[in-house]
Amino acid sequence: MSLYPTTEREPKYWIGVVSLNHVQKGVEGGFGQLCHGKERPLKRMKKGDWIIYYSPKNSLDGNEPVRAFTAIGRIKDERIYEFQMTENFIPFRRDIDFYKDAKSVPIKRILDYLEFVEDKSKYGYKFRFGHFEISKKDFLLIAHEMGLPLKYG
Repeated sequence: MSLYPTTEREPKYWIGVVSLNHVQKGVEGGFGQLCHGKERPLKRMKKGDWIIYYSPKNSLDGNEPVRAFTAIGRIKDERIYEFQMTENFIPFRRDIDFYKDAKSVPIKRILDYLEFVEDKSKYGYKFRFGHFEISKKDFLLIAHEMGLPLKYG
């Protein structure tokens, strides 16, 4: 218990599943999208929460595997907004303060230590949800492997 009372809640830790080329666009632009632009997963997160992106493959329509944690950042504020990418595609976004020097971490390197993967032989199953909460322990393990400095943790 803290000596100084606070009204802020403890941050939550999230995984977002997005192809690498889309993650890179988000990091460059300081935003995040999830589940093909749906609003609902973005609403689950709050200002100060952390998100780690996992990229199963290089591009949405491609087959080149990546299977790595590829970006990490913190939700900047409570704002969720629409952004017109094309005439027919207007996804929802959130602003994210990404750690730009994050190293990509292949899941196989840390798979045996992740609590959220119950069956290591079928680790891909959990990622099919597109967005899910993880424990602080798993977050710290992945963040450490990605090179997140202590000032961020």
